[in-house]
Parts: sequence; C-alpha cells; structure tokens
Amino acid sequence: MSNDFTLNAVKREDQGKGASRRLRREAGLVPAVVYGGKSKKPAAISLEFRELVKALENEAFYSHIIELSIEGKTENVVLKDLQRHPSKPVIYHADFMRVNKTQKIKMSVPLHFLNEETCVGVKMQGGKISHNLNELEVECTAANLPEFIEVDLAEVEAGQVVHISDVKLPKGVTSVALAHGTDHDHPVVTVAKPKGSAASEEESEEAGEE
Repeated sequence: MSNDFTLNAVKREDQGKGASRRLRREAGLVPAVVYGGKSKKPAAISLEFRELVKALENEAFYSHIIELSIEGKTENVVLKDLQRHPSKPVIYHADFMRVNKTQKIKMSVPLHFLNEETCVGVKMQGGKISHNLNELEVECTAANLPEFIEVDLAEVEAGQVVHISDVKLPKGVTSVALAHGTDHDHPVVTVAKPKGSAASEEESEEAGEE
C-alpha cells in the first residue's frame, strides 16, 4: 500500500493538560504522541489542527499507512486513537503507532455495504436492512491493510443474517473476532422479514410455543 497521506509534526516539550490547552487555543495545534518500534521511544508531538482535520475528512485516513514527518524525519504510522469533544469541532489528542510493511497489526476497518437497494430480501421480499457492525477489527501486515472491506448484499434474502464468517476478506487479512472461536462470529448485517408476513407470523407462533 502506498502512502497517500502525509502529516507534518513538531516535537513537543511542554506536556500536561495546561500545556495541551494552550497548544489548542493559542497555536491552533493538536497534541499527539507517536509510539511503537523496537528501538524507538514514544515521542510527544503536535500537529496543525487544520491539516489533521482535512485528513480526517477522508475515511481511508483511519485505516491507512500515514507518512508522518517530524521536523524533517519521516516515519510510517497508523492512527490508533483520536480524542474529540463530543459536540464541538475540537480534537483533544491523537495517538499514532509506528509500523513497517512486514509488521502484523490489528486495526478496525470500515465496512462498505454494496447493493442494498437491489438486495433480494429488500426489493423482492419487502425486508428491511439493519446494520449490526459498521467496522471490523482485522489483523494483517501493514502492507496488506485494506482501506475498507466490501459486504455484498445482492443475494441476501429476507430473514437472513450475514455473520463475520460470511464476509470475504482480502488475501492476508484475518478477523480478530474469529481468531477467538466461532462463539465470536457476530452478525454484521440482518435483512429482517416484513412485519405481518406469513413467515414472520410463523416465527412468532414458534417462539410462543417455546
């Protein structure tokens, strides 16, 4: 995977809540930390708020290798955590993890649902789609990290549940949940049967008998 995202940062000497507030309010900067790597220590840095916000507008930024330039020295990183204000356009802090392309990492990758409008269970059978998951935690090398994972709903019928094991993952990518066993094969998306249908009434009767 190529580096389509570049961020510029500077080292940050002053730390603590007070220093972080001054950075955000007076300098238009976001405090951050970069960590990871066998021979490198965590480093406190700061980034330009506008540059970071612009990058965050692209969904791929959240699951992509980022080229982070710290005072002229570049490192490959991924975004691991982002602390935002719940209602205001304020970013409190960002965490970046150093990676190399052969290193295995765990990341949450967004799910893209295809053919929802033409889904058999919706168009032909009157069902309704319900999303249980919007992202999936995966493990893979940094080089194989997908920007998103597609879930094709074209052939899904009303009453059918698509689980993690039903999702086709790219080569070299595995599900973290499934690594813990079949008990963690969570539903990803459900096409519920229309209310009042004969099928749904039968299900209700069966549930009552139980």
